[in-house]
Amino acid sequence: MSIRPWRDIERRKSRQIMVGSVPVGGDAPISVQTMTNTPTEDAKATIDQIRRCEEAGADIVRVSCPTADATAALRQIVREARVPIVADIHFHYKRALEAADAGAACLRINPGNIGSEERVKEVIAAARANGCAIRIGVNAGSLEKDLLEKYGEPCPEALVESALDHIRILEDHGFREYKVAVKASDVFLAVAAYQQLADQVDCPLHLGITEAGGLIGGTVKSAIGMGNLLWAGIGDTIRVSLSAEPEEEVRVGYEILKALGIRSRGVRVVSCPSCARQGFDVIRTVEALEARLQHIKTPMSLSVLGCVVNGPGEARETDIGITGGGNGTHMVYLSGVTDHHVKDGDMVDHIVRLVEQKAAEIEAEAAAEQTLDAAE
Repeated sequence: MSIRPWRDIERRKSRQIMVGSVPVGGDAPISVQTMTNTPTEDAKATIDQIRRCEEAGADIVRVSCPTADATAALRQIVREARVPIVADIHFHYKRALEAADAGAACLRINPGNIGSEERVKEVIAAARANGCAIRIGVNAGSLEKDLLEKYGEPCPEALVESALDHIRILEDHGFREYKVAVKASDVFLAVAAYQQLADQVDCPLHLGITEAGGLIGGTVKSAIGMGNLLWAGIGDTIRVSLSAEPEEEVRVGYEILKALGIRSRGVRVVSCPSCARQGFDVIRTVEALEARLQHIKTPMSLSVLGCVVNGPGEARETDIGITGGGNGTHMVYLSGVTDHHVKDGDMVDHIVRLVEQKAAEIEAEAAAEQTLDAAE
């Protein structure tokens, strides 16, 4: 029995597949994906962008393969990437065959534009021969014509029927290493489609609110839509779709998971919106700390509060806390307890050092526990 049952999330039971070295579904951690936006034919630029996504914490990266030159470059990209690469395929099924041969860990195909069932069969054969997974990517913006005629418009039932039709093809050919997405830019449509599909299949589900918008608007839509589903236990891997650099998608994805207590990476910042009571410039301080602490991967918490109204209370619940005081002198809390004071001019550098030290301590403790467990 949980001591905080109001925070419990009962995750939907799904079977597990492998996307390269990353397990998806079952009891595996919910993985965070993004997609490159460089020309795939430019292998160096694409690899450089993948590196930034890896540093941000991406578990899986998707790369579009619209041309034969793109799939030719994919071989080098796959070889140099540290994470599994998903080949994004539209219209030209032969690109899927080439991508599988080039080492892609997964082939993303859209049933609305991949072509006939015979072409899908060839893709299945290539995936099986190369140990690839497949993602069925249904999208409200590219539904099959017969489903649009049947339902009159994109609706949850149409998205689910499209997904089930394609699942049937894979299952009929004995292929079960697949996951499914039913994305829409309309939050209500996407959530309803995922809810319906989750009740009808046991495969892993890839979540996304497609074409969500820019960094702020897209983050809000993604958090509402995917947060709703994740809170209900639905979803095994996520991609936040933003008109922003792909590493920002990764950061937002982790923030969504952190907010729900599902997965944690790096520093979770608790900060106030600031007001006239603030003892220091909270907004600029938080901006500076978030920028300078991006290299921290160890899960930990930091509270940054401008005054003593809520500062001490929030600091009690975080690893490190700073609360604004008078005359440019502020209180620093370690493990919830007042420890010392710091002046305005030294505050950001000081907090960064404390966070780095705490991260090193946590990592050392974890390493010691692993050594002890191995010895036993």
